[in-house]
Amino acid sequence: MKTSDFYFDLPEELIAQDPLEDRSSSRLLMIDKETGETRHEVFKNITEYLKPGDCLVLNNTRVLPARLMGVKEDTGATIEVLLLKRRENDIWETLVKPGKKARPGAKIVFGDGLLKAEVLDVVEEGNRLIQFSYEGIFEEVLDSLGEMPLPPYITHKLQDKNRYQTVYAKYDGSAAAPTAGLHFTNELLAEIEAKGVNIAYVTLHVGLGTFRPVKADNILEHHMHSEYYQISKEAAEIINKTKEEGKRVICVGTTSCRTIESAADENGKLKECCDNTEIFIYPGYQFKVLDCLITNFHLPESTLVMLVSALAGRENVLAAYEEAVKEKYRFFSFGDACFLTDDFTKSGR
Repeated sequence: MKTSDFYFDLPEELIAQDPLEDRSSSRLLMIDKETGETRHEVFKNITEYLKPGDCLVLNNTRVLPARLMGVKEDTGATIEVLLLKRRENDIWETLVKPGKKARPGAKIVFGDGLLKAEVLDVVEEGNRLIQFSYEGIFEEVLDSLGEMPLPPYITHKLQDKNRYQTVYAKYDGSAAAPTAGLHFTNELLAEIEAKGVNIAYVTLHVGLGTFRPVKADNILEHHMHSEYYQISKEAAEIINKTKEEGKRVICVGTTSCRTIESAADENGKLKECCDNTEIFIYPGYQFKVLDCLITNFHLPESTLVMLVSALAGRENVLAAYEEAVKEKYRFFSFGDACFLTDDFTKSGR
C-alpha cells in the first residue's frame, strides 16, 4: 500500500485559520462507514444520532503552552524552543530552531531571565535535551511565557489560548490538541449525558509526530512516534460494559481511538493501565473496541487519513473528502468535523 494512495487535492483556502465563535456550530459531514453514503449536518445536532447506552470516549489531555521564544545568552540570537516530552524533572526533549545555534552547552534565556535553559544533548531526529532552571512552579512560569504550539499550517495568531483546549481538558502533557474534541461545549456534553449516553475519559498526550509527514513510499516502512496514554479503572469499566451490552463505543478523535485500541487485549477488553503506544492503524486493521469515530478532516497522505480509511474504506473516505472540498468544508485543527457511523437514523434529543 502506497502513501500516494491516500492523496487528495486540498485548496489552501479551505485550511481553517481561526476557531468559530461557537464551538458546536461547525459543520458535520456524516459518513456511513459501510456504504460511504454522506449527510450534511451541524455539529450540535450530533445528539440526534447518539443513542442511550452509547459510550463517547474523550481524550482529556491538556495542551501545554509549549512554544517558548528566547535568546542565546552569549550572542542574543533569537531561539525558538518547543517542548515535546518531559524526560525527568526539569529535563525536556525539545525541538529547537535554529538547531545550529543550540549545540550542547548552549544557554538560553526566556522572559528576562524568568526561565533559563541549557542544552544537554542532541538526540533522535535532531531534537535537543534541555534542562530548565527557574524560581517557583514550572507550569506557572510556562503559562506566563509560553504560547500554544499551533500546527504549522495555521498562520494566524490565536487570540485566546483556551480555544486550543477542549472544555474537558484536565491533564497537562500534550504538544497538540485532540482537535475533534474542540467542537464540544459543556452544554452539549450535558445534553448528551442527559440522553443516557455514557462518557469515558482517557488520556493520551499528543506528540508533534501527529503532524509529521509520511516520507516512505510504502506505508509499512513508516515509523510511528511514541505517545503516553493512561486509562482509569472507571473508564475501562464503562467501555467494557458498553461492549457487553451490545452498544456502540464512539471515539472522539484519532487519539482516543489509538488509546483504547492500544490498551485492549485480544478479546477487546480494557483494564486500568498506562503505557506508551506506537500503534499504526491503516486499512486491513481489525478494530477491537471502536465502533464509530468523530474526527476532523485530516492532511492528505497522513497517518490520520489512513486510520480513518481503516474504519470506513479508502474509497469511501476519499470520496467523502472530495465532497467536503466541493462543499467548502473547513479542514484541519480549527475546521469542521465528520462522524463515521453505522446508522443515520435520528433518535431524537
